[in-house]
Parts: sequence; C-alpha cells; structure tokens
Amino acid sequence: MSDEMRDRLTRLRSIPALDRAQERVRAFSSGDKVLFYLFAILFGIASLLGLYALQQSLLVEVPSYGGTLVEGEVGSPRFINPLLAISDADRDLSALAYAGLMGLSGKGELIPVLAEYYDLSADGKTYTFTLRENIKFSDGSPVTADDVIFTVQKAQDPALKSPKYADWSGVRAVALDQRTVRFTLAKPYAPFLGLTTLGILPSRLWNRVSDEEFPFSILQSVPVGAGPFKVSRVSRGTSGLIESVSFVGNPDFALGRPYLDGIRFNFYSRAEDLANAVKSGEVESAYDIGAKTALTAPYARVFGVFWNPSEKRVYARTEVRKALSLALDRQSIIDNVLGGYATAVMGPVPPGGPVTQALIPQFEHRIVAAAEVLKSAGWVYDGTERIWENAAAKQTLDGIIVRTSNVPELKNVAIAAKSDWERLGIPVNIELYEPGDLSQNVIRPRKYEALLYGMVIGRDQDLYAFWSSKERNDPGLNIALYANKTVDTLLENVREQTDRKTRNDNLQKIEDIIAAEYPAAFMYAPSFAYEVPDDIRGVELPQIIIPADRFATVASWYRSTDAVWPIFANKSR
Repeated sequence: MSDEMRDRLTRLRSIPALDRAQERVRAFSSGDKVLFYLFAILFGIASLLGLYALQQSLLVEVPSYGGTLVEGEVGSPRFINPLLAISDADRDLSALAYAGLMGLSGKGELIPVLAEYYDLSADGKTYTFTLRENIKFSDGSPVTADDVIFTVQKAQDPALKSPKYADWSGVRAVALDQRTVRFTLAKPYAPFLGLTTLGILPSRLWNRVSDEEFPFSILQSVPVGAGPFKVSRVSRGTSGLIESVSFVGNPDFALGRPYLDGIRFNFYSRAEDLANAVKSGEVESAYDIGAKTALTAPYARVFGVFWNPSEKRVYARTEVRKALSLALDRQSIIDNVLGGYATAVMGPVPPGGPVTQALIPQFEHRIVAAAEVLKSAGWVYDGTERIWENAAAKQTLDGIIVRTSNVPELKNVAIAAKSDWERLGIPVNIELYEPGDLSQNVIRPRKYEALLYGMVIGRDQDLYAFWSSKERNDPGLNIALYANKTVDTLLENVREQTDRKTRNDNLQKIEDIIAAEYPAAFMYAPSFAYEVPDDIRGVELPQIIIPADRFATVASWYRSTDAVWPIFANKSR
C-alpha cells in the first residue's frame, strides 16, 4: 500500500468532532476520567433500556407453540370412535382424535373443517361438499371422499348398532370424485348440516374389520383420525380399564397445527376423586366440579315440571298451570340448590341461542300473585282441607305428586318446588325413581301427573320431538302431551326452513306461544362449568350440547406467547 493511500484512509477514519472530544478527555484528571466513563456507561445502559422499553411497547403478544395440559374426568373411555362413542369420556377423546366435514366455532356456529365449502340445492334436499386439498389423517395418509362415504355407510349399517344410525338413516351418500361428496335427503331437513360434524374414519384401516370385530379393534383405543390431536400413549389399570390417555398435537390438522404440544387425560371412578385431584394439582382442568373460578356456558337443556292432563284433568286448565308456575322461586332454586350454575327460564327454548327468552315475572309476593290467578278464575281455597275448589268446573286441586329421577340435583329441586307450592296451600308428595326405571315405567307409559325432568335440545334447536302433537305417545318425547296446531306448523317449518332468519323467527314464535300456555312449569337451564388454568388462553365455550363441545376451539388454546411487530401478528401461525 502506498504512503499516499495510507494517509487518505487515515484521514477518512478521522472525525474532527470525535478527535476534539478525545483530546478533552485526555486533558481530564484521573478522577474526572473515572467519573466521565462511569456516566458514559450509565448513559449507554439507560439508552439501551429505553430502546428496549420502546420496542416492547410497540410489540404485540401472539400465541406460540408449546406447553401441555392435564385434564381430569370421571369415567373411563371404551370407544374412541365417533360411530360407537356412548359415554362422555368416549365423545371427549373422539372430539380430539377425529374431525368432520364441519365443526364448531367458539360461538357455536358451524364452520368447514375437512370440507373447504359446501353447496345446498334450491329445494333444500341436496348438500354437496368439496374437501380441502391435501388434508391428511394423523398417520399421514390422505383424507378422501371414499373415507367420508365409508364412515356414513357404517353409521347406516344396522348391524353395527351405531348411536348415529337414526341421524343418517335414509340419507343417500355418493362420492362424485376424490374431493367431492353429495348427500341427498328425502325431504328438506335444516338440522342436517350439524350431522356433518361426524368424525371421519380412514376406510383403508377399517374396511377390513367386520361388524362383529368393530367394537374390539385396537383402533378403538389407538385411533387414527384427522382431528387436532393424536393419541401417543394409553395406560390401563390392573382391571384393564383405561386410566389415562396422552395426546400430542397433529401437525397435519386441517385448520393448522394446535398450539399446545399435548393434552393428557386422567380418568377417575368418582367425582370426589376428581375434585381432590384438581385441588392437589394432579389435574389442571375439569368440568362440573363446582369451582368458583370456572368458565361457564349455557347447556342446551331445559328443566321443569311437566303436567299430564290425561293423568289428572285439573292440569288441563291454563290458570292452574299458570298459578303453579308463578309460585316457583326460580332464582332461589338456582342460588341455593344449583350453586348459581343455571339460568332461570319460562319457556322451552334454552338460552344461548338466537331466541329472546320469555320474561320471568317479577312479583313482590309471588304466592299472592299465584293465588290471585286462581281466584280470578273462580277458585276458592279451603284452608281447613287444604284444597283449592272450583265449583263451576266441579274440580279440585288437592295435592300434587311429583315424580323424578333419584339424583341429588333433581331431588333437591323437587324439595324446593314442594316448599313453594305448599306455601300456595297445596300438599306435595315427591316420588323418586332410578333413571332407568323412570324412563321405562313412568315416562314411556306416561304414568305421572307431574314430572320433573330435563329436555336435552340439540344445537339446531329442533323442538319437534318435544312439542309436536304427533309425538305425544311413546316413543315421542312430548311429555306434556301438548297440542297446538299453530305450533305444529311452526315446528315443521323450523325443520324444513334453511333460511336462518326465518327459522329464528319461527323459533321465537314457538317460545312465546308455549310459554304463554304453561304446559310445564319451566324452571332453569343449567350452566356448563369448565375449570382451566389461568395461563391457558384462547378457550371459547359455545352453547354446550354435550361436554365434548368444550373442545370446539382446542386447536387455538395456548400457554406460550411470543412478542412480534404488529405487521407480523397475523402471520404468527
């Protein structure tokens, strides 16, 4: 390098202002130099901290992958299979391992999962689904239209005795190509779309399994599905019952890899054991354990006392049914019997959907208001005999026999209702039955005058089986023996109408009409309570039909987070 080039480079590196500063520092005394460098270091640190704080204030927190969850549950799974699942444990594990054409959002709406989209014919009878491209089962094999057809046909096979048989009976299913499936119904049925949440089985693994061998296949406990998680380990006790099941995230899930790395289920034989496991920290999450910090969502169930005018003629009178309904202190029952985990109702449609609930009457004195309803219709109370009499109608209201299931919740609700009605001057007897006995020997033959019971309503809020006059006899579920031609027409329309607004309008009319006629003393819709750790986020609970619905958004649950610039926030997954 020439001397000229070296001098030029030296001059380029020389900064006059910096040279002058260095000369001044060299002129400092030793003590001044120490102070100068100390302040310089402190200034540098403060600047870096300030820049870091500025950066953090501009960053946004997004979910990241990692973490696990330990869930506890009462019972033990037997069939991790959507076609044979019969217990809550079966359905919970099937919800993680399998996916359907459609699924649930956190708001309870049906959204495409394995399907990319679907088309509905103008006559409401033909649904055509197109599958997403490159979707896979948890073993890496592709999901095709043939798998969908196989699953539906197995559901329709009477020899398999699937709980899904009635849902799919009469539906014609054909594969148009490897990504297209067509379902044809005999007549329009708006709730059909909800049936397509059925988990899809891989036909290449199951088509060699006979109906007789189906319930005993190893695939029942080590399933291959297209759900958000896949089974990694199953532990059994000395009795052979499953005690725990571990899942890991399925990276090929159609809606994206779950944020959680895994979920482990521990199973317990008693509710007390599960509660203790939660308290000890052995289990992190569980449902219906009475925790005050639990997330809640409405169950699609309505409980009340249903009157049978065929068994006791006095219940045919509207004023009697109305007075008995008004006398109930619903909020007291919810607070003191149900621990606050319920919503008071006056009509047949459960809360949490599009229908505005019938108003709960507010009286300063409920019993006085109920008595006035009877008196205004010509009823007179004989306090000595404890009888309400209507001379013109030649009828008496001299007591109520309430029949219900011998479970703690319903027994205690019946006792609370008894107290309210006896304040109205009506003696009440409570008869308890084991659930199976109640169904076979009381409900089916309609051998009750007053039945405390709960109706489990589907997500589609199809009330036909419960309130159509055609369903008054067994096996129909119209346990109030209710008959109203206007309601019959509305129920039919709700089943067939695919326009959501029209369906909701008709449901509202059904709610209003039935509530005004008091065929039952509607009381409450229970709440689903789900305890999860504070650091588990992304949990959204839709209206709950079955407990497995709590996993509607499980692929989006997360424990870990990252901080990113806003521009990257929507690209984090």
